Amino acid sequence: MAEEKKTEWSDVESPIRPESLRDDVVVPALASESSGWLRNTLKFFGPGLVTGAADDDPSGIATYSSVGAQFGYGMLWTMPFIYPFMAGIQEISARLGRITGRGIAGNIRLFYPTWMLYAIVVLLLIANVINIGADIGAMGAAAELLIGGSTLLYCVVFALVSVLLQVFIPYKTYSVFLKWLTLSLFAYVGTVFVVQINWREVLQATCIPDISLKREHLAALIAVLGTTISPYLLFWQSAEEVKQMENAPAQVALKKAPLQAPEQFQRIKVDTYVGMAFSNFIAYFIILTTAVTLHAHGKTDINTTAQAAEALRPIAGVFASLLFSLGVIGTGLLALPVLGGSAAYAVGEALRWPVGLERKAKEAKAFYAVLVVATMVGLALNFTKVDPIRALVGAAIINGATAAPVMCLMMLLASRRKVMGKLILPGYLKILGWTAAAIMAFAAAGLFFTSGK
Repeated sequence: MAEEKKTEWSDVESPIRPESLRDDVVVPALASESSGWLRNTLKFFGPGLVTGAADDDPSGIATYSSVGAQFGYGMLWTMPFIYPFMAGIQEISARLGRITGRGIAGNIRLFYPTWMLYAIVVLLLIANVINIGADIGAMGAAAELLIGGSTLLYCVVFALVSVLLQVFIPYKTYSVFLKWLTLSLFAYVGTVFVVQINWREVLQATCIPDISLKREHLAALIAVLGTTISPYLLFWQSAEEVKQMENAPAQVALKKAPLQAPEQFQRIKVDTYVGMAFSNFIAYFIILTTAVTLHAHGKTDINTTAQAAEALRPIAGVFASLLFSLGVIGTGLLALPVLGGSAAYAVGEALRWPVGLERKAKEAKAFYAVLVVATMVGLALNFTKVDPIRALVGAAIINGATAAPVMCLMMLLASRRKVMGKLILPGYLKILGWTAAAIMAFAAAGLFFTSGK
């Protein structure tokens, strides 16, 4: 035991200190009494809200728009169906980070073979770079629709702004900006109310699944599942829980202070389930918007957010197109740091680098280098002849192939006392987590089947 105490607790299994030494620490209040109600609410929400909002990134919006235009109301049922599994697996990722004091990559590094860790990190990095490129391209196209000019110029501007904000502004400040950006997603809710809708048909399609074994229908279903549950969201939320703990006065990993767990678990649950509900609510309205406008008027072949926004103009009016385009730009600014940050966290934890968006650039040079390079390579994809739709399909396949193994490893880690101490997963999370892993395994197998010609 003497030898164990000399080693960093974050790198190996460390002994739990007596509870009397740690659980008497007073955890600061979640919100200052002197703050306003809205500010208090925003302080209460953190990684879960930002993660949920980032899930509706421009490439995700393109997927939801495409299925809404192609199948009308036929995919509305997927959002309430996937919600509990999506929220459950995100809660598990958050718990894993908060209990152990390590992100997903850090935990895999300690308990599984190195080759497995590197394979997962490389696949995550490739998929994230492609998604970053697609999101930057969609933002540039949306800006061109709004004000004219050069799409590529806007792509460069958005990429540079995102990188500069992440590198030079402390995340504590930047995260407030990200939380406010989540409001841009309500543009898709507002768009619906400028057109007429048969709400009875909408309710029926929401409650009664429309399932078909036709190839195109199955491909769309798998695309929705793969877009809604992505590996980068798991890595991001777990890592952000760790950084939030490290930046809070007197807080430690819950494995060392299990009596603090009930309060933290309650915060994680509210933050995550509200964040994921917010994500699915917006995705639902994107599908509904394109179903009631584009599909209803025979415009079923939509592959990009720019096409969706442009097609809305003659049908739902300039205002609807404007809201849709603004939403793309807002969600892109929100998603880029999550995509780049999750890649940097994964690589940094795998290679034992100092990581964290709260660190200054000179304190975590390698971490920020990964973030910057990932964003710049993604930007560069927009200057090539690479078909963005084919690239996104490739990224979806990689995400699908990575998601199920990552979830399985998470479930195994979170069920071991050696990893979690007293705080292993309760039964309901085991059910949700393993079911989510099975759903994504099905999606991965389906992606390979439906993408092959």
